[in-house]
Amino acid sequence: MSRVNILVTGGAGYIGSHTCKMLHAAGWAPVVYDNLSRGHREFVKWGELIEGDLHDTEKLTAVLKEFKPSAVLHFAALAYVGESVRDPLRYYENNVAGTLSLLSAMNAAGVRNLVFSSTCATYGVPNVPFINEDIPQQPVNPYGQSKWMVEQILRAATANGFRSVALRYFNAAGADPDREIGEWHEPETHLIPLVLAATDAGQPLQVFGGDYPTPDGTCVRDYIHVTDLADAHVKALDWLLTDTRPAFEAFNLGTGNGYSVLEIIQAVEKAVRRPVHRAISERRPGDPPRLVADARRANEILKWQPLHSTLETIVKTAHAWGPPHARQ
Repeated sequence: MSRVNILVTGGAGYIGSHTCKMLHAAGWAPVVYDNLSRGHREFVKWGELIEGDLHDTEKLTAVLKEFKPSAVLHFAALAYVGESVRDPLRYYENNVAGTLSLLSAMNAAGVRNLVFSSTCATYGVPNVPFINEDIPQQPVNPYGQSKWMVEQILRAATANGFRSVALRYFNAAGADPDREIGEWHEPETHLIPLVLAATDAGQPLQVFGGDYPTPDGTCVRDYIHVTDLADAHVKALDWLLTDTRPAFEAFNLGTGNGYSVLEIIQAVEKAVRRPVHRAISERRPGDPPRLVADARRANEILKWQPLHSTLETIVKTAHAWGPPHARQ
């Protein structure tokens, strides 16, 4: 039986590549569309790679008409909070205008189903211990604002017949247990690979802010294994294709457990059996003190559960994959 195509924008990146692996295992045929500005050709192992930019609406339309995918999984985006504060126009141009180009191409090709890579950064700084999908979205940095804008566009696009799901990730972490792919950003800004790199190089780790209103003064985040995120995309795709009526739905993806920066450092120290020297610096602009998910809606509707997201498993798989500089 032939496989059904799924177009995966940004499929050469961290979460996109892990999702392609899971799509292939579930019987789909992922077709990766990526300009490789932040993705890696080596990560495209489970389907065809088409090099192209989101802003090339004509090429996107041609690709969609050629492969006739049942849906698009949209990962292609810039995703650094600090960078978005320094260069907001670039983020709106890439994340918002790029998505509009994609939707125009999908509309022209008659493809109406989209799973969108969103973020908990759309919530801003909610004053609640656990964040559910009904809390007002008040993003405090351009990255979060750009993703929030796309969500509003997708809500409006139901008038054009679109069905879409926005998956609001909390902190993606870990690596493929088979070590075929993993976390590889240039520059790397995610905490766990930075801690691993610090242990390997013997250099002090910069901790942004030690005076937050949290138990140890450092930011608290909900870490979700990238394999669990990939699984959520497959389940969202299955759910999306069960109906044909225009709709928009959003789901949080997290564990409900929060860990501080210092707790993450301690977990890595335990795994590698070496100390991590740290240097506390000023807070990073746009960083909320605490972001922890209430993901019951994804469990109830998508039948999704994070099965690989214990802190021990996350750190173990990240350590097995190796520090960032090992990939260069």
